[in-house]
Amino acid sequence: MAQPTYELISALRETASRLEKGAHYAWGNHGACNCGNLLQVVCDVTKEEILTYAHTGIGEWTELAVDYCGVTNAPIDLLLKKLQEIGLTPTDIHHLEYLDDRTVLEQLPGGFRWLSRNNREHVILYFNTYAEILEEQLLETIQIPTPVYRNPQPVTL
Repeated sequence: MAQPTYELISALRETASRLEKGAHYAWGNHGACNCGNLLQVVCDVTKEEILTYAHTGIGEWTELAVDYCGVTNAPIDLLLKKLQEIGLTPTDIHHLEYLDDRTVLEQLPGGFRWLSRNNREHVILYFNTYAEILEEQLLETIQIPTPVYRNPQPVTL
């Protein structure tokens, strides 16, 4: 599972919100699929720019993520690097594209069920559920210091 970061949680929620509001969605398009819509939010690029960058590599997001090399300067690598910087691994990218991480599916409202990777409503549900899981994990890691009170001196009037 991804590293829970504020940036990733916010990006997942913003992507889901944009999709709810009618953002262009087409699972077979690198720039408008599940990862493409997430990249639009994370990198502040258009679907057309993502499509151009994606064509510098070979394959779908799942293959591009596995073949990612952090040393090269190819544009697709830069996009994938940004996803990794906010907490995702290549495996996470695969799960986002196919909506198939069992941890997320088991936490869906109403219980476990398989989702369709090319269904806008399923993407919205998956991204929001994933954000909730990551937020819970992030909150568990935050250590809020307990105030230390010294014995107060009695006040004399």
